[in-house]
Amino acid sequence: MMITSKGRYALRAMLDLAERPRDGFVRLSDIAARQHISRKYLERILPDLARHGLLESALGKSGGYRLTRPPGAYRVGEVLRAAEGALAPVACLTADGHKCETAADCCTYPFWEGLEHQIDAYVDSYTLQDLLAGRGACRRCTGSGS
Repeated sequence: MMITSKGRYALRAMLDLAERPRDGFVRLSDIAARQHISRKYLERILPDLARHGLLESALGKSGGYRLTRPPGAYRVGEVLRAAEGALAPVACLTADGHKCETAADCCTYPFWEGLEHQIDAYVDSYTLQDLLAGRGACRRCTGSGS
């Protein structure tokens, strides 16, 4: 399992929004500029996050995106899953039915299942607020540094 640029950029965009006041909307172009992410690419990512209820969007001159809850109420795992889908390390664990014929007798299936649980537990143990609290160690992720 590898997190793609879509998942990484979704997380960076969410962190960018988490640093802004929640009483107004932030333009997609402003997020793109601060994060050095293609506007076109963000136009594909942010609506997905809004469809999952992570963001609220508004059209018009003062439109854009904003978080629907405080940064501490977002688990990193839910952001990654909204952008990437399942974080399963192997296809046989995904919900879309790519189970192999020998899953019931597979000696490695419990191993992969355990790994998936560890991945989920780890990414769900962090909130956006947790990542922001450590931003001094990673200013580039939130657009605050060079």
